[in-house]
Amino acid sequence: MSRIRIIDTTLRDGSHAISHAYTPQMVAGVAEALDKAGCGTIEISHGDGIGGSSYQYGFSKFDELELIAEAKRNIVNAKIAVLLLPGIGTVKRLEKAYEAGATTVRVATHVTEADTAHQHILYAKKIGMEAIGFLMMTHMAEPEKILEQAKLMESYGADCLYCADSAGAMLPDDVKRRIGLLKQNLSIPVGFHAHNNLGLAIGNSLAAVEAGADCLDSTLMGIGASAGNAQHEVLAAVMQKAGIETGEDLNLLMDAAEDIVANYLNRPIIIDKYALTIGYAGVYGSFFLHAKRAAEKFGLDARDILVELGRMKTVGGQEDMIVDVAYRMQKQKHAEKTGVEL
Repeated sequence: MSRIRIIDTTLRDGSHAISHAYTPQMVAGVAEALDKAGCGTIEISHGDGIGGSSYQYGFSKFDELELIAEAKRNIVNAKIAVLLLPGIGTVKRLEKAYEAGATTVRVATHVTEADTAHQHILYAKKIGMEAIGFLMMTHMAEPEKILEQAKLMESYGADCLYCADSAGAMLPDDVKRRIGLLKQNLSIPVGFHAHNNLGLAIGNSLAAVEAGADCLDSTLMGIGASAGNAQHEVLAAVMQKAGIETGEDLNLLMDAAEDIVANYLNRPIIIDKYALTIGYAGVYGSFFLHAKRAAEKFGLDARDILVELGRMKTVGGQEDMIVDVAYRMQKQKHAEKTGVEL
């Protein structure tokens, strides 16, 4: 029976779904339950990584360093990971996260910008952390380009390379082509991070394993940005039925999801019309709230804004463009209706 590593990101990606409102008590409960269920790695930070608490990305209710330290006090075997986006997270912040209890960092960049991860991966290795390269929005690049960028992260010393379907835009064949090429050409483990905008998070995770992936991401109840992530307890069940060992207790995962995490949800994690549009258009999940506010301000349909952002191939970090796009669309709509430009 083969074995796969599952990294749970309920306390990081799941932060998006509750407006970054995790408290130390909430984190302690989730971390303890995951640890008891046998989850080996638990990721904790603001949804946009350490240092992400800001006006642009949303403020955390509690400092993530406090949350990391609280999780550390409540686990026995699991590792604590953090996400770091260069330009948002810093080496200094990473050092503080390490001191608080994190031993793994996932350095995340846009799929064509792996070079921005250089100093962060080097520093993580210097202080003894596990460093994972994390390429986001990989549906936007062909497999050969992804491999080129992955090799850069490998050359910096990354211990593992993740291919992230950040928009939930991939089909199983897209996943297989990307993961397969990485496995054939890298000497380090390969992971896959799924989102569920097209209803394929579990199917795509299974496709990744079939293509050779060593690691998968998940969240309890599927909690996460937009339509959420691969649902941890479902993923564990699917892996077991496929004869793939995860080292986890399925019943305890189900209990953690329904008895703990379900109580924190402000909204159901479903594929609504906006989440589906994000997957269809291939835009970053965090764009939704910005697009919704812009749509209300300019009298537009948020779906039209999201599709236009997808056509423009916008990426995470360009949220400030959304108002400009909406304003331009409003002007165009008014001119088409009246023949007069605003």
